Amino acid sequence: MKPFTFDQIPLMMNKIHDKLEYLEKLIERISVTGENKDELLNVEEASKLLNLSIPTIYSKVCKKEIPVNKKGKRIYFYRHELMNWIKSGRVKTYMEMKNDIERGQNSKFNI
Repeated sequence: MKPFTFDQIPLMMNKIHDKLEYLEKLIERISVTGENKDELLNVEEASKLLNLSIPTIYSKVCKKEIPVNKKGKRIYFYRHELMNWIKSGRVKTYMEMKNDIERGQNSKFNI
């Protein structure tokens, strides 16, 4: 970064202000669109998010296959926990498995 003169300070302050305003709008947009990690979902909302029927959700809850929070007779789900649950079921590609084996990172093949 090159030094600036005293006369350039107002211009620099305007640029900083504009960038800060832009960042504030981005943060606001993210929190409005539901990217909040602590967003709590009920069964119907979880069903829509996961594209599973409500009975399937209840079945997975009973089998302890899905992360759930229970308060009284009601069950709730955190959006980020459901997204992590989905990601945990990812199947590696052939190339990823091959690379893991070559690097010795696959515990199935480590002795």
